Amino acid sequence: MAGRVAAALERLGITLPVAQPPVANYVPFAISGNLLVISGQLPMRDGKLAVSGKLGAGVALEDGVAAARQCFLNILSHANTALGGDLDRVTRLVRLGGFVASTPDFTQHPAVINGASDLAVAVFGDLGRHARAAVGVVGLPLDAAVEIEALFEINL
Repeated sequence: MAGRVAAALERLGITLPVAQPPVANYVPFAISGNLLVISGQLPMRDGKLAVSGKLGAGVALEDGVAAARQCFLNILSHANTALGGDLDRVTRLVRLGGFVASTPDFTQHPAVINGASDLAVAVFGDLGRHARAAVGVVGLPLDAAVEIEALFEINL
């Protein structure tokens, strides 16, 4: 990695994690034209799920935010792999799709997904401002508390 994104990561004290393999029958990313799609990422850290359970039932809001941040770090790791180690090829983060495992009465889904959105803006600046969804779901793979997918526009 070199350039503006690497400088931002260094300034933030972030070392990208090793890209984790898929947990089922799919690819971690796909490029179509000038779009890079990153499959849903769980809050995996060092090969283990960092935050599991449901928001509103034992998982604190702060832990959900941290899980979303970890999901975005994993997104960046796969994007870095997809782009041959050059995250400066990202011209815009177009969209994040955020899923929060939660109880029916939990309503702070946007605050949870802000963990990823805030990091995206910290890393990419205005190019990291994006459209997004933040929805509650009954459950996620491996009992993860959060899952996030991403769509980037890239230079070919």
